[in-house]
Amino acid sequence: MWLLWAWIALCAVMAAGAFYVASDQPPTTGSEAWPYVAVFSLVFGDAVIAVLPGETTLNTASTLAAQGVLELGWVMLAGAVAAVLGDSALYWIARTFRPRIQPRLDAALRNPKVATARDIIGSTATELLVFGRYVPGMRFVVNASLGLAQHPYRDFVRWSALGGTLWSIYNCSVAYLVGTALVGAPVASVVVSALASTVVVAAVFFVIARRYRREHRSARTLS
Repeated sequence: MWLLWAWIALCAVMAAGAFYVASDQPPTTGSEAWPYVAVFSLVFGDAVIAVLPGETTLNTASTLAAQGVLELGWVMLAGAVAAVLGDSALYWIARTFRPRIQPRLDAALRNPKVATARDIIGSTATELLVFGRYVPGMRFVVNASLGLAQHPYRDFVRWSALGGTLWSIYNCSVAYLVGTALVGAPVASVVVSALASTVVVAAVFFVIARRYRREHRSARTLS
């Protein structure tokens, strides 16, 4: 739980920084709803069809917000709602169509990176739903597994809502801050924000992995 609270604090600080910077920016130039619908659709679809660019969509939209084209708050909201509804969609698809989902889940679990990440993150719904979405391919494994296991939906959606909201805030804040710093280079902003997001997440997982390995070495020594 210490890591969860630390991640919540980090996302809150980054969001506060992004909105503080946004308060000094000129107002947005467009009021159309379709860009936010596009963000919602791609992030939602990424939960069910993992090849869709969910994180890249948020990075790009937040960079456009830094350019004054979109509104940062609406991008965050569209990403968070889409992430939570996408999680729920896959949960119910897996729960309803088990024979079709089980082979795909088994194939994903055979990926050694996914298996290692699952061991490091933990096995509870809280840990998996909040942190699993930062590992490529893990979001599908988590949502499908909990759906197949008929995990209580009320508990599922509670932690999915927290995880999806933090994920959206984190990615949008990083992309917006980078996009503001590189306001004249939007393409470079998207690339740099993706790298920055990856580096922070990798650092967090490095800390968790070190603790995981240390605990397992201690367990082997005691045995």
